[in-house]
Amino acid sequence: MNNYLWVFLISMVPLIELRGAIPVAYAFKAADPSFNLLVGYIVIAIGNMIPVPIIFFFARKVLEWGADKPVIGKFFGFCLNKGHKGGEKLQAKAGRGLFVALMLFVGIPLPGTGAWTGTLAASLLDMKFKESILAVVCGVALAGIIVGVLCSLGFGAWFGIAG
Repeated sequence: MNNYLWVFLISMVPLIELRGAIPVAYAFKAADPSFNLLVGYIVIAIGNMIPVPIIFFFARKVLEWGADKPVIGKFFGFCLNKGHKGGEKLQAKAGRGLFVALMLFVGIPLPGTGAWTGTLAASLLDMKFKESILAVVCGVALAGIIVGVLCSLGFGAWFGIAG
């Protein structure tokens, strides 16, 4: 049970998220054959999705509030700027296909993409909540498949480190 808790917590960490938790799950499976990868995937996906509604409804407000504060302003401004840029890129490339663009943005496991950044971008673009959540869920599923295939092929350690 402890290993499932670890992958759950890892999947909730920004920038690491699912794409870092899945290689850890594969490492747990290699060390302990009783570790169930399917259950691990489900736990990881749930952990990756738990922060999404909170990010959607509150992150924008918190970041805008803190962007001009002395100690936290630079970091909050950086996060807000990253979300704006991600949202602008999505909107420029997608036009009316914003749902698919958001899903692919979250689903292609590259550094700086993922559920956290995608949800922030959706919030900054004023997308509808249900549409955003569905796109992020589909993107998380896609990322899970891609990372799982890469781990199965032996790229897990490199992929987990490189992000």
